[in-house]
Amino acid sequence: MLKVEKIESGYGPMQVLWGPDIEVKAGTITSLLGPNGAGKSTLLWTILGSVKARGGSVHYEGNDVTQLPPHVKVELGLTMVPEGKHLFKEMTVYDNLIMGAYRKEAQVVKQENLELVYSMFPILEERHAQKAGSLSGGQQQMVTIARALMTKPKLIMMDEPSQGLAPKLVHEIFETIEKMKEEVGLTILLVEQNAAASLGAADYVYVMHEGSIKAEGTPEEIKESDEIKEAYLGM
Repeated sequence: MLKVEKIESGYGPMQVLWGPDIEVKAGTITSLLGPNGAGKSTLLWTILGSVKARGGSVHYEGNDVTQLPPHVKVELGLTMVPEGKHLFKEMTVYDNLIMGAYRKEAQVVKQENLELVYSMFPILEERHAQKAGSLSGGQQQMVTIARALMTKPKLIMMDEPSQGLAPKLVHEIFETIEKMKEEVGLTILLVEQNAAASLGAADYVYVMHEGSIKAEGTPEEIKESDEIKEAYLGM
């Protein structure tokens, strides 16, 4: 569904990505692991188009989308949950969610999608009239994920969804990510520092370091490699 080949990008004179190749198959969770500063977030932003690719290609559903702007990629069903909780804090939970349903396809099924996200995050239905900024950190992360689901995506990229959350909430977020695959049929590309949780949810794993892919395999293969765990994952 998504194929990234020899992609290069960076910021100003600084190059961050040095030709990583990854493939995300439809209906799977693909995890991208690695230490801070490895280039994982930059890869997501380059796929989306917010950071311009300087070389290589991004193919989505068989089409070269490397140089398409982000809003066009979103219209094609590719969306992203960025790191941090980027909410309209003075607006209600409901209004934040509805802001996600701006695509033509999403507008048609807005109510259906709203019922879906409420079924996945019941607390958001309970708090629908509450200002988003008054929610707990975990609940704000739920709003961020739910708003992305309101765009009716086919492929969703998630950047550190468990960042700063208590262990119990991390477990809940990853349960939801697995539901997104199993019950909604979404394809997910997941960047996550929590290697253990990410390995538990993933179908396939890439390990990134210094802008390149250093290892790849099934979660079981990555878990069995002491060298990979020690060198790149701090496990």
